[in-house]
Amino acid sequence: MGTLTAACAAYASLAAWLWLTLAQGMFWRTDVRLPPRTAPARWPSVAVVVPARDEAEVLPRSLPSLLAQDYPGEAEVILVDDGSTDGTGALALRLAREHPGLALTVTSPGDPAPGWTGKLWALRHGIALARTAHATEPDYLLLTDADIAHEPDSLRELVCAATSADLDLVSQMARLRVVGLWERLVVPAFVYFFAQLYPFRRINRPTARTAAAAGGCVLLRTETAVRAGVPDVIRQAVIDDVSLARAVQRSGGRIWLGLAERVDSVRPYPALGDLWRMVSRSAYAQLRHQPLLLAGTVAGLVLVYLVPPATLLSGLAAGHPATAWAGGLAWLLMAGTYVPMLRYCRQPVALAPLLPFTALLYLLMTVDSAVQHYRGRGAAWKGRTYARPSDA
Repeated sequence: MGTLTAACAAYASLAAWLWLTLAQGMFWRTDVRLPPRTAPARWPSVAVVVPARDEAEVLPRSLPSLLAQDYPGEAEVILVDDGSTDGTGALALRLAREHPGLALTVTSPGDPAPGWTGKLWALRHGIALARTAHATEPDYLLLTDADIAHEPDSLRELVCAATSADLDLVSQMARLRVVGLWERLVVPAFVYFFAQLYPFRRINRPTARTAAAAGGCVLLRTETAVRAGVPDVIRQAVIDDVSLARAVQRSGGRIWLGLAERVDSVRPYPALGDLWRMVSRSAYAQLRHQPLLLAGTVAGLVLVYLVPPATLLSGLAAGHPATAWAGGLAWLLMAGTYVPMLRYCRQPVALAPLLPFTALLYLLMTVDSAVQHYRGRGAAWKGRTYARPSDA
């Protein structure tokens, strides 16, 4: 890297980090939790819909937590067995017998219709059953993944937040499992990058144009779901949570997104390959399968995350203190904004300087996602591969 080139890159990266730190919705703060709330005069009815495909490994840790919800109103759980081959449906019924609580219904929609992703097809079936199983349809739907465990008061607090602030959609990003080495390196950054793309504070403004949700835990007003036409209008979406939030917002609904304190993902990602597949299956879909967006993303990741350590080291080696200073300050801002997320994930802050290495992994995962897409294996998950929406 030439002297002038290195200096320009270092200062460009520093400028980017100053903008991200000060002007990108304070994305790095982790204190966006459920808004102030009080108990409603009448507790609305809720149907909890759980799409599940081959989830026997995690179901014993997640389903009992839903059945044990301490909710004062009417509530039930509908688990939609999406073509599982590992006995997910039978296991769910056995768990309900062993952990009595909320009523459980297990149903199966059959194979997805053309143009539908499996999860959204399962949600469609579960929502339709929830709306027709009783004389009156539920006031709210809790859409939660099969790998999400809820503390006993989770549903109650979600409903209190929705009714107190008159919100149509309340979503919490579950605290992800962080145990092994690769989980420590990759998982906190996953939430950090998501918040950087979709700053929670910006999303939660009443006049916000940015919309996003965390698909593992979404409380949705049933009336709003019907008005927005979900899940039908997003039936092809691979990144269904963001698409759901956008559909609700377009219909005039108010949305809220924050970090969870008492909602946890129990799915393990012990090896780098597990995390790689988790990210790469949808990374190129996030870029709308556009090569130009891919090129811009790669360039952006290089400038923002890889240039700071590279220019710090090259500046020191070449005896150019200005270049080293700019690169080092950019790296310091990067690490400093990452510290709150590490603390939220209960990880040592000493991992913060390693974020450039993690970003490099995400860059490679994103490129691999595009490669797999053009090989016809893009957006693959649990035995299914989905075409881009325009090709479906």
